[in-house]
Amino acid sequence: MKLEMTELGPVKRALKIEVPEEAVKSEFQKVYADLKKQVRIPGFRAGKAPLGVLQQRYGSMVGQDVVQRLVPDYYQRAVKEAGVVPVVVDIPPLDRMKVEPNAPFIFTATVEIKPTIQLGDYRPPNPISLKKNDRTVTDEQIDQTLQTLREQQAQIDAVSEGTALQDGLYAVLTVEGFLDDQPVEGSQKNGHLHKIGSKTPILGVELDEHLIGKKSGETLEIPQPYPPNHPDPNLAGKTMLLKVTIDAVKEQKLPELDDEFAKDCGDYDSLEAVKTAITTQLENNLKQELEEGYKDQLIERLLQMHHFDIPEVLIERELQTLVRQQLMKDQRHSHRGDDLEEPMRLQEEAKRLQQEQQPEAKKRVKLSLILDAISQKEGIEVSEEDVQAEVQKLATTLKLPLEEIQRMIEAGGQGAQEEFRERMKSEKALQFVYQNAVIQG
Repeated sequence: MKLEMTELGPVKRALKIEVPEEAVKSEFQKVYADLKKQVRIPGFRAGKAPLGVLQQRYGSMVGQDVVQRLVPDYYQRAVKEAGVVPVVVDIPPLDRMKVEPNAPFIFTATVEIKPTIQLGDYRPPNPISLKKNDRTVTDEQIDQTLQTLREQQAQIDAVSEGTALQDGLYAVLTVEGFLDDQPVEGSQKNGHLHKIGSKTPILGVELDEHLIGKKSGETLEIPQPYPPNHPDPNLAGKTMLLKVTIDAVKEQKLPELDDEFAKDCGDYDSLEAVKTAITTQLENNLKQELEEGYKDQLIERLLQMHHFDIPEVLIERELQTLVRQQLMKDQRHSHRGDDLEEPMRLQEEAKRLQQEQQPEAKKRVKLSLILDAISQKEGIEVSEEDVQAEVQKLATTLKLPLEEIQRMIEAGGQGAQEEFRERMKSEKALQFVYQNAVIQG
């Protein structure tokens, strides 16, 4: 095989591949030998048709078969000999290639390749230095967590008769909406517990300002007008009358912070044991937050340290992924699937997101290539045990059965499984750099 590699750009190469005449002739012979066994030609016994007859009848088909056999084989040989790692390949359509049995076969493949990255220092004696974060767990955070536990175990009790509603108290409400004196379907709420001051809307209306100062037994009528362009045609341009009855006024009674409270919190025998557990959990959470912050610093330093050309196809792939994920997220929250203008809106939104997410896509691809180079240099691999541990971690985090997570990964096919492993390898490479970094101070 003869190979000529031409540089078309920093990360683009043209591979001109010449398959030797002998190899071409041998492949033709194999194809005709297989064909002779399979076809039946009138006037000749099975398997005895002369080569000339086969060439006359099936020459074009045989030529295409030879092309399809030679191109993938010699392309792989050429890539190996050239020492490049393609990320995308452009080969002329096989059905347009012509091959002759008594001549070399020449074809050209254009490839975009992974860039050669000259890695900067990231380990001793010249590790990356990180700015220290001096955050610690404070007494205030411990007290806030204790207060949250108290509120979780608090009781909601009735107040003395005649108590007016104010911030912090609770109202037990009966609520129903009316349009043209007719009840609005699905608008009725009975025994609804509402905390005054929370500003939580009920049927789209904030009631706090209407409820403050009112007492148990009182009924309010609150008009709620809707604009003419409201998406619900039953409400557009109309006014709904919200009838609200205060059935009871209640208050939250917090338990005392003592050893009895501690026992109600779980397997604790004292308030000090609860505080110790809270402190440990807060310190673990802070440790994880600080590590994530240090890794963010590392990522920025790695991106600043390395300069190389990135194959546009990789940026485009990542950009499409980011846009698709954002559109899916928006659709889940918009509930506009029946809108006739939705396809046009999505098309415009996709264009906007492509421009907006371009820098982020480039950043992600660049980081991925750097971490891949580090993985190769340090011999970092992802074992089957690593995969199973990550699947278990995802199952715990998402609160889903282990088998369900495995099915989700496998459903994406071989490509999704490889992408899952590559992401894990990148995380291991970043962890390796973090473990070798120095935190100043």
